[in-house]
Amino acid sequence: MPKIKKGRIAVKIDMTPMVDVAFLLLTFFMLTTQFSPAQQVKIEVPSSHSAFKLPDADVMTIYVDKAGNIYMGVDAPALMARLFGQEAKLKRMVQVKVENLADLLVQARISDPRLRTVIKGDIDADYGTIEDVMGTLQKTNITRFAMITNSIVDKK
Repeated sequence: MPKIKKGRIAVKIDMTPMVDVAFLLLTFFMLTTQFSPAQQVKIEVPSSHSAFKLPDADVMTIYVDKAGNIYMGVDAPALMARLFGQEAKLKRMVQVKVENLADLLVQARISDPRLRTVIKGDIDADYGTIEDVMGTLQKTNITRFAMITNSIVDKK
């Protein structure tokens, strides 16, 4: 055994690279996060007990607001540009007239046959407008569609 014992050397961990990585990650997530765009039309949907979930992709949505205005939107920007022009490419929905709705529905279904149709009507919207939209869907042979509602959980 040696007469003189060597002292222990303390281990130092340099935290500077970890702080740099943390700030790089923070910066990356701040710059790449996309927030949902503001709604063009405020629509308050009615409530129901349905447990049916809406699909995430290939959705064509028809909106009806309180005043009875009809809007149409598709989740694919390329299809929005094809239907409504380049200026509507990044919009969520575009106002349409009930007379033009049938042609737009047919064009959308021809462009993408996998599209599923959804109606999102305001709770205070006139029933006649919703009936006109559903009649137009039947005329264009779109017999399967969903209506967006707020889910009510049964408290039993």
